[in-house]
Amino acid sequence: MTLTKKIIIFMVAGALLGLILNLSELNQNAFVDSYLTGGLFHVIGQLFIKALKMMVVPLVFVSLFCGTTALREPAMLGSLGGRTLAFYLFTTAIALVVALSFALMIGVGVGSEIPSTIAYEAKADKPLIDVLLNIIPSNPVMAMAEGNMLAVIVFAILLGLSATQAGTAGQKVIEFFKAFNEVVMKLVMMIMNFAPYAVFAILAKVFAQLGIDAIQTLAGYFFTVLGLLIFHALVVYPILLKLFSGLNPLTFLKKMESAVSFAFGTSSSNATIPVTLRTVVERLGVNKSVASFTIPFGATINMDGTAIMQGVATVFIAHAYGVDLTTTQLLTVVLMATMASVGSAGVPSAGLVMLQGVLLQVGLPIEGIGIILGIDRLLDMTRTAVNITGDAAVTCIVAKSQGQLDEAKFNDPHAGEIKPII
Repeated sequence: MTLTKKIIIFMVAGALLGLILNLSELNQNAFVDSYLTGGLFHVIGQLFIKALKMMVVPLVFVSLFCGTTALREPAMLGSLGGRTLAFYLFTTAIALVVALSFALMIGVGVGSEIPSTIAYEAKADKPLIDVLLNIIPSNPVMAMAEGNMLAVIVFAILLGLSATQAGTAGQKVIEFFKAFNEVVMKLVMMIMNFAPYAVFAILAKVFAQLGIDAIQTLAGYFFTVLGLLIFHALVVYPILLKLFSGLNPLTFLKKMESAVSFAFGTSSSNATIPVTLRTVVERLGVNKSVASFTIPFGATINMDGTAIMQGVATVFIAHAYGVDLTTTQLLTVVLMATMASVGSAGVPSAGLVMLQGVLLQVGLPIEGIGIILGIDRLLDMTRTAVNITGDAAVTCIVAKSQGQLDEAKFNDPHAGEIKPII
């Protein structure tokens, strides 16, 4: 059984158990409240949340360092690298602005009730100038210990750039962090193996305390994120593709079907790299020298789907806790999530880890993640498909601007097709 199926089964089981406890009013029983929902389920859920929180700094730092050092080749440091990075950050910023604007407009999460066992006091909002000044850490180790994610991100970028310029010594450091990156990714996957049980415990507790209202609350969040993901993939990317390259968006989307299907099934941008790379080279006509840089680079730094989830989730959690986000906080979310997307690992549910850094930066409780955790796996599959679609779209745009795209192959509906053996 795949992890996705297992999570879905435990998610449904947890929700059903919680509803049974709520509708039968067993949740009001002192023993059930103290030792089951407020005891066992609470402990399991909190341990998983803490495990995710534990991974925030190492995941961001190592992933971003490795992503930055991907620019070490001379050709990558030229116009190709600059344009690719600019387009990836541009599409991520668009995703965030649209997500925040729509979530605020419809008031996602307004009227939601948070279980009283999750205590939270709103923190004073930091002036934007202080946020900008703290981007450069006076002590990077302290920034990591305090979870100052903007400072950690900037330090990782600067260290990665310096490693590319340090010759043999820098190469040794790069190789070390590549190996360290693999270890960190493995640890993330080990933690995610406990997700089904955490999902069961968290949803059972939430539904036992909130009852049928929780379904309506989660449905609003779920369909908001899902709708925005579909809009970004089928509207924003085609518009950008047509605007900046003149290529046919329908042809592009048609040829991306296999890669999108694979990404949806694996929930991993990294696992989909071979399929995406083959699609853009063989099906879309991008020169391999360009695609071999832009696709792996995009799997590391281009997380539009994750950015959409982070934007909606931030508004949802703020509304659920009765916190009104200020303009400064909203700008901080855009800046933080755009930069944090660079550090999001291309593995299942890495966006949840990154979301914690965004919430901490604007003073919102990471406990709120527990409410959306149960349905995140379903959304993770969709946003991974969006992420790799964005990788391919930007690759085509950059390749066309560099004169490295075969338009005849792009327009040929049968180019790169795999013929069935039987």
